[in-house]
Amino acid sequence: MILLELFWGFLRVGFFSFGGGYAAIALIREEVLSHAWLSEEMLSYVIAVSESTPGPLMVNLATYVGSKQTGLLGAVFSTFAVVLPAFCMILALMAVLRRFVSNPWVKAAMIGLKACVTGLILATAIELLLSNCLTDHAPDLRSIGLTLVLAGLYFGVQPVFKRKFSPLALIAVAAVFGIAVYGF
Repeated sequence: MILLELFWGFLRVGFFSFGGGYAAIALIREEVLSHAWLSEEMLSYVIAVSESTPGPLMVNLATYVGSKQTGLLGAVFSTFAVVLPAFCMILALMAVLRRFVSNPWVKAAMIGLKACVTGLILATAIELLLSNCLTDHAPDLRSIGLTLVLAGLYFGVQPVFKRKFSPLALIAVAAVFGIAVYGF
């Protein structure tokens, strides 16, 4: 029964997650929490790890949740379910889209989807920020400070050095700061 729930849950996520992994976090959060597959705190940790490991975010999350529930078989079912809709849609769209890419209705639909994806990513970012900076509805000053320092590094390096701060370097700095702030 759990395998079927994992399959259907992640099939819905895969089918309705336009815009990739970050846009899908809201859908994954809803599925995972509604089935109580992970706690809110554990899900935040898994999202952080999935963002910093190689591979698509949705696949990493689905694989972890499935393996946590029923082991290897759950990982296979969840992963297959989350990628199946995109695979089928890409095959169908590529066959059709070439003819309609200049159609004004198709262009308008794509603009609408882009706005929706931007909103989902922003909502997820705010939700993650609040869950990271608030513990038991009280501000976590260390987490707020760490978030501000990392945001300052990311957005402050470009104006000074005329180049963007590498996401890989930011992950490494975040790990070191996290150890320094929470490890001692």
